[in-house]
Amino acid sequence: MNYFKRPIFFGIAIIFLSFTFNSWAEMTPGSFNFSPSIGGYVFEGNQNLDNGPTFGLTGGYSFDKIIGAEAVFHYINSESDSGGGDVNGFLYRLDGLYHFMPEKRLIPYLAAGIGGITLDPDSGGNDTDFLVNYGGGLKYFLTERLVLRGDVRHLIPFDKRQNNLAYTLMLTFLAKKEKKAPSSVDSDGDGVPDHRDQCLGTPKGVHVDAKGCPLDSDDDGVPDHLDRCPHTPKGVAVNKYGCPLDADGDGVTDDLDQCPDTPRGVAVDAKGCPLDSDGDGAPDHLDQCPDTPQGAKVNDNGCWVLEQVRFDTGKQDIRPESFPALDRVADVLKQNPNVRVVIEGHTDNTGRKAYNQKLSRNRAQAVMEYVLQKGIGAERLSSVGYGFSKPIASNDTAEGRARNRRVQLTPIHR
Repeated sequence: MNYFKRPIFFGIAIIFLSFTFNSWAEMTPGSFNFSPSIGGYVFEGNQNLDNGPTFGLTGGYSFDKIIGAEAVFHYINSESDSGGGDVNGFLYRLDGLYHFMPEKRLIPYLAAGIGGITLDPDSGGNDTDFLVNYGGGLKYFLTERLVLRGDVRHLIPFDKRQNNLAYTLMLTFLAKKEKKAPSSVDSDGDGVPDHRDQCLGTPKGVHVDAKGCPLDSDDDGVPDHLDRCPHTPKGVAVNKYGCPLDADGDGVTDDLDQCPDTPRGVAVDAKGCPLDSDGDGAPDHLDQCPDTPQGAKVNDNGCWVLEQVRFDTGKQDIRPESFPALDRVADVLKQNPNVRVVIEGHTDNTGRKAYNQKLSRNRAQAVMEYVLQKGIGAERLSSVGYGFSKPIASNDTAEGRARNRRVQLTPIHR
């Protein structure tokens, strides 16, 4: 039949024209549409009516991207098989639609609804039946506002329980939905309207960026209006006030602190390390002899101790292997001409007190005489013996007793 060729030709033409437009697809919530259509209507055989072409108009509304509703009117052109002449048909429906993949360009859907059909033959009276229908179809977006649509429905009149079929090809025009102007409300008064503000509730007077968030000039995670240290270098860990961390509380921040575990209360230098005023390697808070001259070798307590000086057993005679250590003492005194030294002799607690007192005094005197021979003036030297009265280690162990047997030099600065 010729009326079957028309929808096919019409569909091909529309598809061809669609390639001249920029395609864009989306079901638009809250929008209206209307669709002229052509198609065909198939009657069940016992109705004695020829299948005929249909022409119609559909108006619809989208509640959201998935659910829609539409009102449909079709004119049907048919003929009676029993010689009754032409029959005019009028189909009217109210349908609901459910769309799948509503943001795609090709959108399938299901539909169902209620309505009625009126048949008006040239001879005889007209006949009206109410009916239900169900079916589905495809929508293909040609442009943002132009849609090609194919639809097939099964129609069942209430009274006669007949099975009819309708198929249509439609060109749907979507009414453009006016976009609401963005709200200009700026609830926090920062100059960025709420619809663009990613940091709602910014305090009044705080400077913000284009997103409405408080400025953070040094990018340390603390906004400028709270940052007490606004120029923190990049990557430095900070506290809640935006200031670099100072884990040991010595006043030198962790990013600059070369001695990060300084005990609390210890004075430090610019590098965060404990002060060592006399430069002997023992920090001031541990240094029991704080005025050691430059170049002197000290023990852990910062005292100028000659633990390696050896004497013959029970005597004050210095053994030759000790001479290099004593030579270094003379060199230090020559480098520090303003320093006087008290040479102290010490022993462990082995033996009687009086014996150890005398032995320590004699050994200190022997060291002083050796240093005098190296060119150090007598006015700069004195000696004293303390026996075992001033131990620096426990006398309960061999190692401790060895440390207590020593010659210690106490400087006196003039």
